[in-house]
Amino acid sequence: MKIVLLEPLGVSEEILNACVKPLTEAGHSFQAYPRDLDPQVQIERARDADVILVANMPLTGAVISACPNLKFIDVAFTGVDHVDLEAARAKGVKVSNAAGYSNQAVAELAVCMMLSLLRHVPQVEARCRAGQTKDGLVGAELCGKTVGIVGTGAIGLRTAALCHAFGCKVLGFRRHVTGEEPGFLEFVPLDELLARADIVSLHCPLNESSRGMINRESIAKMKPGAILINVARGPVVDAQALADALNSGRLGGAGIDVFETEPPLDPSHPLLHSANTLVTPHVAFASDESMEARCKIVFDNLDRWMSGNQANIIL
Repeated sequence: MKIVLLEPLGVSEEILNACVKPLTEAGHSFQAYPRDLDPQVQIERARDADVILVANMPLTGAVISACPNLKFIDVAFTGVDHVDLEAARAKGVKVSNAAGYSNQAVAELAVCMMLSLLRHVPQVEARCRAGQTKDGLVGAELCGKTVGIVGTGAIGLRTAALCHAFGCKVLGFRRHVTGEEPGFLEFVPLDELLARADIVSLHCPLNESSRGMINRESIAKMKPGAILINVARGPVVDAQALADALNSGRLGGAGIDVFETEPPLDPSHPLLHSANTLVTPHVAFASDESMEARCKIVFDNLDRWMSGNQANIIL
């Protein structure tokens, strides 16, 4: 089979080569390319591929349709909304994701943002560098706060556990509660979570029910001065509505790792200029440990699919 990696996996050449070696020894071909967002370049690189490996780079229906031999798309990411699943389904192409690789990394960044916003870390760091003091910027503790977790999949549950360890009251919202969730989580309707939480942390997938979930109406239901964390997907939040709530003082702060498009962002993006907003360029998933775990999951997915035992099934 011809296997094509369309963007780097964020691991060393040594780790990648160790994963590829069993494939080439078995007679398969493997080609890795640098990231290129041009669909025509992607088509040229993947035209004859049986398998495409991609991380979070958009993989359009035009690219999928232009690859007549394509049988499997191995996504090195948890979310797959950047892959045209309808085009894959129409061609009978199987799709797997890398579920679980970044649970700890994303949860830790979410908590990092909570702590940084509560303690005004960016502002006091700037004050210190400018030879000034903390006056007017004494912060608050995470312990004792009520944190609402919207989307209690693996990442949301890990974030909830970390918040619980800090001494928080943790609320959860998910559409289907299994009864196997930890006992410290109190599951409530979304409107109740928004009204009670000092901090709302988003961990839901992007779909038609979650798109625009955090909008002017839902923000109006949040506690005055509450903090919003988004490490889920950008379109879950109406960016302009959030910026307006931050600039008016309706909300106390926001930590945003994801946007409507992948960074680099348009410099005029409203959340780059809103009050008390901590922004990062989609880094929550990226740690040394998570990148290595992701690589291993991706190649295990490939091995499992080739042996007729597909894992982490999306399609």
